[in-house]
Order: sequence, then C-alpha cells, then structure tokens
Amino acid sequence: MDIDVRGPRFGAAVTTVVLAVVLITGSAWLLAWQTLAFALGTAGGVGRSPYGWLFRRVVRPRLGPPSEFEPPEPPRFAQAVGLVFAGVGLVGLTLGPGWLGLAATGAALAAAFLNAAFGYCLGCEMYLVLRRVTT
Repeated sequence: MDIDVRGPRFGAAVTTVVLAVVLITGSAWLLAWQTLAFALGTAGGVGRSPYGWLFRRVVRPRLGPPSEFEPPEPPRFAQAVGLVFAGVGLVGLTLGPGWLGLAATGAALAAAFLNAAFGYCLGCEMYLVLRRVTT
C-alpha cells in the first residue's frame, strides 16, 4: 500500500533538526535516539518510526487529504541508509575518532536536509538505482 509523501518528508525535517543539534552539541545520546528512530523506520517502515507516528497522529489530521503517494520500499531503504550513517556516527562520537562521528552525522544531515527542503530523497534514489541494476 502506497504512503502519503508528506510523511517521510516531515520525518526528514525532524531528522534534520535532530542531526543539526547533534553536530552543534556533540550529544551521543541524541544521536542514539536518532539511530533508534532510523532502526524502527527500517524494521517497520516509515509509518512505524517515531516521526511517522507523530505525523500520522498530530500533523496529518490537520492537513488536507494527500494528493501524492509513493511506494513504501524506497523510504524504508532510505531509513536503512540513515541507520548505517547514524550508527557509524554514534560509534565515532562514543568510541572515536570524533571526526568520524561528525562526518557520518553530517552526511546523514545532508541527506535529510535534501529531502526536507527539496523533496529529494537520496536514499530513495539509491534504492531505485539498485533495483535497476539488480533486475
């Protein structure tokens, strides 16, 4: 079943803020939270992530009906890509080297920002390329 395109974009906006705060503060705890959010989005789809839940319960009822839908697989793959980068960032921030944590977090932030600001989901595009190459 296809999903409302506004949900993943909302999640990307929240993720952008969270990851920006991580870069400013160096908070491994906040990055651990974001890593968990990515893990839940990977395991259950974007609708099962904390930000997906927030969108579904609080934001979507205040919006008009969706006009665009997308298949759930590309955003779910994007969550997995985010999980990898956040996990590497978490290792870097907690165990070192710190530059690795900042670089991986920055890469995840850049991808989330692209989706939130411009609707360009880098992980989704990676998914589509991988599908073309493997089929």
